[in-house]
Amino acid sequence: MEYTLATAPLTPRFALLPGRYYSIVTPSPLPDPQLLAWNAALAGQLGLAADPAAHPRLAELLAGNLLRYERPLASVYSGHQFGQWAGQLGDGRAILVLELSDIDGRIQEIQLKGAGLTPYSRMGDGRAVLRSSIREYLCSEAMAGLGIPTTRALSLVGSNEPVWRETRETAAVVARVAPSFLRFGHFEHFYHRGEPDAVRELADWTIAHFYPDCAAAASPYLALFEAVRDRTAAMIADWMAVGFCHGVMNSDNMSMLGLTLDYGPFGFLDGFDAGHICNHSDHHGRYAFNQQPQIGLWNLACLAQTLVNLVDVEPLRAALDGYQTVFEAAYAERLRRKFGLTEWREADWPLFTRLLELMQAAGTDWTIFWRDLSRPAGQARLRDQFVDRDAFDIWLADYQARLAFDPRAPAEREAAMLAANPRLVLRNHLAETAIRKATDGDASEIDRLQRALARPFDDDAEFDDLAGPAPDWAASLSVSCSS
Repeated sequence: MEYTLATAPLTPRFALLPGRYYSIVTPSPLPDPQLLAWNAALAGQLGLAADPAAHPRLAELLAGNLLRYERPLASVYSGHQFGQWAGQLGDGRAILVLELSDIDGRIQEIQLKGAGLTPYSRMGDGRAVLRSSIREYLCSEAMAGLGIPTTRALSLVGSNEPVWRETRETAAVVARVAPSFLRFGHFEHFYHRGEPDAVRELADWTIAHFYPDCAAAASPYLALFEAVRDRTAAMIADWMAVGFCHGVMNSDNMSMLGLTLDYGPFGFLDGFDAGHICNHSDHHGRYAFNQQPQIGLWNLACLAQTLVNLVDVEPLRAALDGYQTVFEAAYAERLRRKFGLTEWREADWPLFTRLLELMQAAGTDWTIFWRDLSRPAGQARLRDQFVDRDAFDIWLADYQARLAFDPRAPAEREAAMLAANPRLVLRNHLAETAIRKATDGDASEIDRLQRALARPFDDDAEFDDLAGPAPDWAASLSVSCSS
């Protein structure tokens, strides 16, 4: 049976926790909301009517204008930002309005991001701007299409309400979806307030709803930490494999479920640069592309600290020490797929390192290179992507020699590599084109990009124009924490 948003609100489980974890908040009305994007496929997965016309007053519901929700809330959390303790933060513009059971029986929460002031807005206005909302809507779905754990985006609503950042912009609201938006920062908040009972209660709630297997472990809280560690390592390995830069890996932006969370100044690599900084506000490169695995460990150390009243320090330290092994195994598995191998050997790491050195020297396009490596026709073009072509010829010969020891048939390998190396990612210039058109009143490019990014591994002629390298003007684009 299909439901509509007007007939299927359920009180979020988080609202059944004591009030110290959140504040009940009414979304602020958004004048003249317009539905700019609707994710029909996700709506269907949620058991909702896929046709937006089936939902009465949909734009107003998704903007938060209708008081249809039973216990809308903003949660409180704290965290480390750019390596420094930032104190109390919280949902400053995101309001959790309902949860529902999807077609597979899994509970999913729906947040309205940009729905107005909350007690945690600090000096902000509680709004999100159209520019950043389009980027979050598209990248949430791009990551889902790539098979990377992520929050999702159900809709995008725009308005002419002015919002001031560096310049005058307009407001928007993204309805984002996840099993939970629980963060490392939720645990940090109560630990640093000296409330160990609250940390324990939150850990018990997390285990009960998301990690039930941990309850039977000899040390359930240590098992919880190890499970979060493993999911975090796997998520970052996924990022590195597709050339994704999060841009602001503060501890309060880290998901307890290992989901890619909070799309702000993100970016996908165009020309490869291991030290690429996608966040214009990151003046010291803390969150550069090649720093992401280490920052994952740093944030996990922040989470581990919150559990010291529940778990002995030495087992926690040993679990942290195991992160490197877990991450390397996860990354090796992604590389195995990208290279089309049936197994990854220790001797394959130097082959990969040599490739990175060649790509770094040439600024080789990350996505195009791997796609071309996936089939013979593409391999014939590869040497033109490198400055030192002779050195690349040697590397390619060594790679082909490595394949000679792999039992996979060439046709099978090609199919596997095409399924591991995407043709399309959400490059900055693609998002910028959609933003400029939407700002001028044409939201059609958002829908087109969403459809393309839902099938990033397909060779679809309809989207040929989206698969090329970044144009020269893309080099002037910058993204920051200003949204």
